[in-house]
Amino acid sequence: MSPLFLKYGMTPLMHAAYKGKADMCRLLLQNGADVNCNQHEYGYTALMFAGLSGKTDITSMMLDAGAETDLVNSVGRTAAQMAAFVGQHDCVTVINNFFSRARLEYYTRPQGLEREPKLPPGLAGPLHKIIMTTNLNPVKIVMLVKENPVLVDVAALEKCYQVMDLLCEQCVKQQDMNEVLKCLAFLQKRDDKLDALVKSLLRGRDSDGFPQYQEKFIRDCIRKFPYCEATLLQQLVRSIAPVEIGNDPTAFSVLTQALTGQMAFVDADYCATCGERGADKRCSLCKAVIYCSLSCQKLHWFTHKKMCRSLQDQNDALEKDTPRLKELKGAHLLSVFYNDESDLVMETANFLQELCLRAEEKVAAAGGCPAELLACPSTSAEGTSCTQD
Repeated sequence: MSPLFLKYGMTPLMHAAYKGKADMCRLLLQNGADVNCNQHEYGYTALMFAGLSGKTDITSMMLDAGAETDLVNSVGRTAAQMAAFVGQHDCVTVINNFFSRARLEYYTRPQGLEREPKLPPGLAGPLHKIIMTTNLNPVKIVMLVKENPVLVDVAALEKCYQVMDLLCEQCVKQQDMNEVLKCLAFLQKRDDKLDALVKSLLRGRDSDGFPQYQEKFIRDCIRKFPYCEATLLQQLVRSIAPVEIGNDPTAFSVLTQALTGQMAFVDADYCATCGERGADKRCSLCKAVIYCSLSCQKLHWFTHKKMCRSLQDQNDALEKDTPRLKELKGAHLLSVFYNDESDLVMETANFLQELCLRAEEKVAAAGGCPAELLACPSTSAEGTSCTQD
């Protein structure tokens, strides 16, 4: 038996999850490790350790293995709450939006008098991947559809849509409604001309390149959502309705915040094509537009090329002013530093003087050493120094 388990109640699976060892976690799960064991001294589970590690792949692995999301530790916190506490928002999103593959596979078997299942077994995997995505950008969803040849067929998309509609209705009727899944399900619209749909979603208006059709598409999906009593829908409507198309916040950003929660301190860039978070590749000409991959840049070029030159001119003008701005900013920071340093020195001197006076009064009152020996040390270079035996 593991020494960690004997001392802290920490299983090898918990330890591997916390250390971010995906291969070890997979091996332990394949050999029967209990994913819901909570004999840890503070009631932690493997899912909690996976969330604390910040590894979304391990978090998903634990969920796929049957990890329960509502178990609490000794301080009454769930795995999602613990991950949020340490700033692992990606893991929080994975936990909160997890959808069991088993629930989807139910529709791959004929039920009752059905002669064939509502969903062909070959579509379960690709559809589950789309359901599990936390990126609600319509372009990203269409790209996920195009990645799987079995989904490109119009009849296959129709079956997927029907199953999503059933799941949506099921989520509404259950007591603990998964409202995020409901809204996601309603965005899974089929289209037999996917390339044309992607271009229409990406095409920017001439004035500033804003994807106007994409904004209208998302707003229209929200407006047509049939379950008006859903709290999440009401929240979306209140946030989006007053905003004029083209201004912030966009409908996509409001959807993203509703799905992942407010992440005010997360500084990340989003792909201009598919909306994927953490994009780190810039247009080599204008340096203003960011992408997550070369394929997204190629996909967006047909509309970005209209604005690239003007953005490049703006960037060049900004670079010319940058040295002067840096100089002014540096001088300002330097003056602030010296002012703060001067204030700190004065405050420290006053504190030391007050401390010396208090010590002088206490010793004099106790009849100890003469008060003059406890006077504040001289600040001149000729002042005497203290030594210790």
